[in-house]
Amino acid sequence: MKYLLCDNPWNDEEIQAISDVIESGMYSMSKNVAEYEKKFAEYVGSKYAVMVSSGSAANLLGIAALVYAGILPRGSEVLVPAVSWSTTFSPLEQFGMKLVFVDIDRDTLNISIDKTKNAISPDTKMIFAVNLLGNPNYFDELKKICEEHNLILAEDNCESLGAVYKGKALGTIGFFGTYSTFYSHHICTMEGGVIVTDDKILYEYMLAIRAHGWTRNLPEDSTIYQKKDDLFYESFNFIVPGFNLRPLEMEGAIGLKQLQKIDRMLENRRKNAAYFKERMKEFPQIRLQKEVEQSSWFGFSMVLTGDLAGKRAELVKALNEAHIECRPIVAGNFTRNTIIKYMDYRIPEELVNADDVHDHGLFIGNHSQNNSVQIDYFIETIHKFIKGIK
Repeated sequence: MKYLLCDNPWNDEEIQAISDVIESGMYSMSKNVAEYEKKFAEYVGSKYAVMVSSGSAANLLGIAALVYAGILPRGSEVLVPAVSWSTTFSPLEQFGMKLVFVDIDRDTLNISIDKTKNAISPDTKMIFAVNLLGNPNYFDELKKICEEHNLILAEDNCESLGAVYKGKALGTIGFFGTYSTFYSHHICTMEGGVIVTDDKILYEYMLAIRAHGWTRNLPEDSTIYQKKDDLFYESFNFIVPGFNLRPLEMEGAIGLKQLQKIDRMLENRRKNAAYFKERMKEFPQIRLQKEVEQSSWFGFSMVLTGDLAGKRAELVKALNEAHIECRPIVAGNFTRNTIIKYMDYRIPEELVNADDVHDHGLFIGNHSQNNSVQIDYFIETIHKFIKGIK
């Protein structure tokens, strides 16, 4: 028996989609990517979607677009949760922002509302909310804070495609929202990511920045640049500093197939989560993530408490020996990573809950198919572990 972090969500349809792209001879970003962007935007309920090479690239593109559109000045303070992935934070540093690390909520593992209120200063311009492991933030409260202080709200939704807050898809609540479609995520395009927004100006900056900063991919009715009626000139005309964050055409083709299956895969994830939560009632000393509204359950996080609090290393060893893959809860308290020395930041209050996750947390995978057998195996392994340490 093995319990892997993720399962393979592909079948012959995705393989055929790749073959079709190969036969077409068009490997770089083309019609499949464009169609996928259209279908993705329709699925989440956004006006615009831009496919990129990864979720990390989506975060980079979003911050770059805010800067070059004149919406987020360099040097601004941006509030972020202390627990997230490295490329939530890196684009902010790379574009000259000051990161303000806010402690997380003990139960939801998302940014603490009370601590967020306390962290705001006159230099604060944005909250970059992270929907951790599929779980929505308390967005009514975050939106109220942003309205009171005239702050931008953006979402790192890379782990939470398919999650819903009060009828609205996560990633569409903020000014922009980002998604990852890496192998272990809710849909898989090999590598890949998407950023969505309802703002046309921001969307057009994203189109330019994604591909070198050129004008080639801008619409004819662009609001940020008036194109010349000269295809030769516009093929290599640059208006903004850019990157090459483009996806492959086969990734767009795979994405189209995955979107056809996403509802079924999300339903399976939620059924798995319900079963996992029920079985985990057998371990009151293990705290689970509290669901807000409707999570898409990227994985199953756990924080060890009581007599298990100091036993994580031994538990990880036992899980590894049982061939059950586990990981830290994202990056734990990010400020305890060596990378922090490169960043301009402040920490307004002690990161108590982030430290708890860092020292006592772990997570195991959830799958796009029924994995109740693996969950039962995990429960059996935990029982054996607890019995062995008594």
